[in-house]
Amino acid sequence: MDVDEVSAGSWTPGMVAEELGISPVTLRTWASRYGVGPSLRPDGRHRRYSDADLRKLQYMQRLIGRGIRPREAAAAVFSGADDVVPEVSLDRRVGELERASEGLEFPIIAALLDETLDTMGAARTWTDVLLPILRNLGGRWLRNDVCFESEWALTSEVSYALQRYVARFAYTPSDRRVLIACCPEERHSLPVEILRASMAEVGIPAVYLGHMVPAETTTGMVAKLEPVLVVLWSMSPTTVDNVLRQRLQRRGFDVAVAGPGWEGLNVRGAPWVNDLAGALDLAAERIKV
Repeated sequence: MDVDEVSAGSWTPGMVAEELGISPVTLRTWASRYGVGPSLRPDGRHRRYSDADLRKLQYMQRLIGRGIRPREAAAAVFSGADDVVPEVSLDRRVGELERASEGLEFPIIAALLDETLDTMGAARTWTDVLLPILRNLGGRWLRNDVCFESEWALTSEVSYALQRYVARFAYTPSDRRVLIACCPEERHSLPVEILRASMAEVGIPAVYLGHMVPAETTTGMVAKLEPVLVVLWSMSPTTVDNVLRQRLQRRGFDVAVAGPGWEGLNVRGAPWVNDLAGALDLAAERIKV
């Protein structure tokens, strides 16, 4: 398999058949009968499958595994016929994602996350699907069952999936926006990535800076963008940057501190939020003022 071509999102039929674990004949049959063939034609060469094509085929394959006939599965995936899609239990969603993460099956993880976000939205995907998996991984760590690879595969793909998900929502330029920033030493950013996606769902303009951003960069971005609210996230007391919080407040910016790292600290004038609903309510309130 040509890794460069795959990383560029261009899959040959043979690669797709191998990835799905089906024969090339079956893949050609799906393309001819159900119109689920490749969508790319780079430089006039043979047609190739895109990453999106592959994710749809993986979804189609999962529907078939859940008892849907191939023609109906193809219609559900490629024509939007949601009425034929079976309801999937939370336990099944969690189990499928856990198995894909354990097997380091990155395309399958991506497809499962896209499907789950589309079906459940960002908040429920986090609380009902991702948190149980992450807690299970944490328990394995405590039992000396090293699972770094599985956790890395899952968390990396969650970030990518949330970026794809947010891009689906129309963004209306506005002078009134929220800026979400991690404290400079904070690596655990998934909760605020979920927050950003939840803001996109309800139409709150937000800018997310990412994790491990230097304090000077965050300060400069805030000065230029002039948000109505800065949400400063910290997962742990060891990553809290109270100096950054004070600097932003001295410059006249409204700051909210978020995450368990800030609990019990003296953060004068900066409300503390430690749940998604509270952060969304505070952001909506500031946007309206």
